[in-house]
This record gives sequence, C-alpha cells and structure tokens, in this order.
Amino acid sequence: MAARDRIIRASVLHGAKDLRIEERSISDPSPQEVQVAVRATGLCGSDLHYYNHYRNGDIVVREPMSLGHESAGVVTAVGSEVSNLKVGDKIALEVGLPCGNCERCTEGRYNICKGMNFRSSAKAFPHAQGTLQGRINHPAAWCHKLPEQVSLDLGAILEPLSVGIHATRRAQLAAGSTVLVFGAGAVGLLVAAMAKISGAGTVIIADIDAGRVEFATQNSFAHSGFIVPMKRGETVEEQLTIAQEIAAEIGKLKKSTDEPTGEMDAVFECTGVPSCLQASIYATRPGGKVMLIGMGTPIQTLPISAAALREVDLVGVFRYANTYSTGIEVVSKRGPGYPNFAKIITHRFKGLDNAVDAFNMAGKTKDESGELVLKVVLEIDEEGRSKL
Repeated sequence: MAARDRIIRASVLHGAKDLRIEERSISDPSPQEVQVAVRATGLCGSDLHYYNHYRNGDIVVREPMSLGHESAGVVTAVGSEVSNLKVGDKIALEVGLPCGNCERCTEGRYNICKGMNFRSSAKAFPHAQGTLQGRINHPAAWCHKLPEQVSLDLGAILEPLSVGIHATRRAQLAAGSTVLVFGAGAVGLLVAAMAKISGAGTVIIADIDAGRVEFATQNSFAHSGFIVPMKRGETVEEQLTIAQEIAAEIGKLKKSTDEPTGEMDAVFECTGVPSCLQASIYATRPGGKVMLIGMGTPIQTLPISAAALREVDLVGVFRYANTYSTGIEVVSKRGPGYPNFAKIITHRFKGLDNAVDAFNMAGKTKDESGELVLKVVLEIDEEGRSKL
C-alpha cells in the first residue's frame, strides 16, 4: 500500500504571545527515523522567552515555529533500517541534531557543534520545529527507550536533567566535595540533585525564594539551603561588597559534621544574575570551579582578579552530550534521601488547546493558590488522521 500522509495538530508561534493551533501533514518516517506520538513536553526558560518576546536574547524567530524540546512519547511507526525500536516503545527525545562530522562531534562534544540543529531553537534557519505537535519524525539514534517503570512525564524531565549531568561531569567533583548551587528553579534543583548523586558531601542551594529553598531540602535535592537577601548596590563597589557578604554568610553554614562549610570546591551558577555570579567567585576556594549554567545578562561586571589570583576556573556549560543513558538510570532509582524527581513537575495541562494556559503558568513562580511553580508539563494525546 502506498504511503499516506497523516494530518496532525501543532501549536505554532507566530509572534509574541501569538500561539495558534494549526494542522500539518506528516509523512512516513525515513529509513533511519521513527515516528513518535509526543505525549509529554516540559516548558523551559527558552520556550518562555520565545513565547513572550518572539526572540531569545539575540536569536530572533524568522518564521512560524512550534516550541517544545523537553519531550517523551510513544513510537507509532518505524523506518526500514531501524532495529533498536519498535511500535509501542516509550522513548525520550534528544532533540539536538549535530552534524556528526566536525571535530567537536568526533571528539564526543556534539553539544557545541557549529552545525547543531536544535528543535524549538530559532538559531538555525529554517528553524527545527519543536515537539508541541501531535507527532514528529525523529532519527532513531536520538530516541532513548524508557524502562517500563519510568513515566513519560519523567522521560520529559531527562532533557533538563541532562544539563545537570553534563555540568557535574565538567566540574569533576571529588568525593565529599562541598558544592553551592545558585538558583532553585528546575535546572538548579536538577543540578543540585546530580551533585549529590555524584558524591558531593555537602550541597547547598541558594535562592531569593524561601519556598523553593525549602522544597529543595525537603525533597532531598540539596542538603541545606540559603535564602539570598534582596539587597542591591547602586555602584559596582557596593555590588561587589554585597556579593562578598553573601559568600561569607553562606560559608558559615554547617556541614553534617557541624563544622562551617567555608569556601566551596565548586559553585554552579544557574541564574545568570550578575550578583549571583559575583558571589559565586567569592564563594569558591582557591583552585575551585565556577560552573556557568544560567543564560542571563550577557554582559556582566565581574571581580575577575578575585578569580585569577586564586586560580578559580570559570567553566562554561552549554546543554549536554552523551547523558541520556545516565539520566534514565538516575530517574529509575528510588530510596530514602534520594531526590524525588517526580515532585519537580508541579503543574500539568492536557492537550494542545491548553498550551497558552500552560505557558502563562510556566511564567509564574506561584500559582493562584500560592503553590510553587517549578516545572509545567503539557500532556498530549492526539493520534492524527490519515490524509485521503
């Protein structure tokens, strides 16, 4: 029988806060692809930037684009050359498609491939359409089969969790390390969790939101927390003095051994806020590392001598590479004192028709009931129909 296109529905961004539901056709998967019914998609900060501003920093959307890249789904069709997946398999999608041929790809650092085409990013043109669609065709090599006990919602969390895995690998944490994480949003929580799992002896998470800090410690994402004071300086000198004070106060927190934590072996900066990055440098021990994860203010004033004279390394972290097998293993585990990854999903919306409500919720820190908003997931169950 001849192949027939299917009609699917897709959520498509046409301008700032101009999200429309449209019909698209999708053909059978190519020999090395599978067709996936997308079932769960988490909304992240870059999605929100595109939704609210039709741009993400310097990257401007140039054509209508579906958002979404933190996704999992079910295989509905398999290309002729695919042998590792079958119809009905639950999979997590790794949506960055590198060139596979450049030096960075051949050395395994495909996340910084210059030819990367990443779904729901407007950097490449034509844009790689995101996952807020009923179905997508995707290379089987970038689809990761989920164990039966891992839900599709948790499968969607593997994408931001991969940032934490990649960041802790680059930090090269020694067993028993003392770690500080600035930012207790979804990424900060997952980074803190991976630092714990990687063997850090003390993980402190810091945020201006007391509720998020409490969530992190109560659900075993971090050992202890620090509420960052809302204090801002008018001059650079005042700002740096405040940053030093914050670093000093965090250093007074106690380890499990009841001794002060002092300076940190590694600080993971997940906010992109200048004051937090300044405090990160001051909080790090000589020879330690500051991991740059937050994509915030692009140009910042930093106490660079405080880093250089103590050989504090400033280490960039961009997305991830070779992380999904580790992530699946991590979210498959349970136990006392182990991070409760399921709780990071605080709000769920059903169906593409509720995408606007999902985006509006994802832009909040608390919902109408005063409950924390950490990770919003849009759950989809749309099969599409054959095109006659």
